[in-house]
Amino acid sequence: MLRCRFHQYVSHPCRNQSLFFKSKRRVAILGITPAGLAILQELHKEFSAEGIDIRFFEDRTVQRDSRLINIEKSGNSRDLLALAKKGEVDEVYIALPMVAQQRIRQFLNEFSDTTVDVFLVPDLFSYSAHISQLRMFGNIQTISIFTSPFDGEGAVLKRIEDIILGLFFTLLSLPAMLIVAIGIKLTSPGPVLFKQNRYGLNGKQIQVWKFRTMRVMENSAVVTQATRNDPRITKFGAFLRKTSLDELPQFINVLQGRMSIVGPRPHAVAHNEQYRVLVENYMIRHKVKPGITGLAQINGFRGETDTLDKMEKRIQFDLQYIQSWSLLLDLKIIFLTFFRGFVGKNAF
Repeated sequence: MLRCRFHQYVSHPCRNQSLFFKSKRRVAILGITPAGLAILQELHKEFSAEGIDIRFFEDRTVQRDSRLINIEKSGNSRDLLALAKKGEVDEVYIALPMVAQQRIRQFLNEFSDTTVDVFLVPDLFSYSAHISQLRMFGNIQTISIFTSPFDGEGAVLKRIEDIILGLFFTLLSLPAMLIVAIGIKLTSPGPVLFKQNRYGLNGKQIQVWKFRTMRVMENSAVVTQATRNDPRITKFGAFLRKTSLDELPQFINVLQGRMSIVGPRPHAVAHNEQYRVLVENYMIRHKVKPGITGLAQINGFRGETDTLDKMEKRIQFDLQYIQSWSLLLDLKIIFLTFFRGFVGKNAF
């Protein structure tokens, strides 16, 4: 059979297959599951309603997933097998969860006694897996999960972007950094810069630079997040935090290769240890370098994360960024940062 596309998880027949088949393509999806729903959506993209007839078959009588409740069931697996043996089905997509491995083997054995085309859909929808790409090792096909998009050419492109933009923004912000440094010295005793340990690429600790905004500088095992009207923050420091000017020295971190212009914001080590056990997939954000700005920040999740829900949503945006990274996305985030990321209600 002619194949022309690989739609994320499984190959689909080509759109121009109608040149060879004048009748409707009769398709059965075994399993009312998230994977089955995804296949349904992809098939609708490939074929017009006139070119394909899709029906679901499922052995379970109760559906717990609210997204799947309204999907109409045409029968169970026995009904589907009977139709396949009669030649009344052209394609079967087995979209069952991995825990049904024994049943899947049984179905494959039974469908081998028919002439139907059978496709096995990997059940990656039941897991919080972030799929990067397909990889071939010899004749073995694998799906990379929890991997960085910055391998090979991606890493080179990202580093070139960081060097060019890092130099540009560093030179552009030098006058502002000089004024800020003078302001800090005039308004409070202590150093101009504050270095704090954060988790960087692959979870390794790095030192991140910021302009000092507090009277008390924390870098211990227990770090208290800055809050609104925090007594530790100086008046000038409050202005710096509100406008994100305290983060200007991080462009030097970018030029050093410790950070990127765009990426998940680095958290204090103490906060990392706290949230990695509370938020699912938290550490995946460290598959890339931390950034000065990110997808979460332009969507309103900047500053204090005083609830677990806020942190979970921030991490969702971080993982979405890793999964969908492109140079164009980085440029879009940088552009929107000037309007949404620098100043916000959560910045204090």
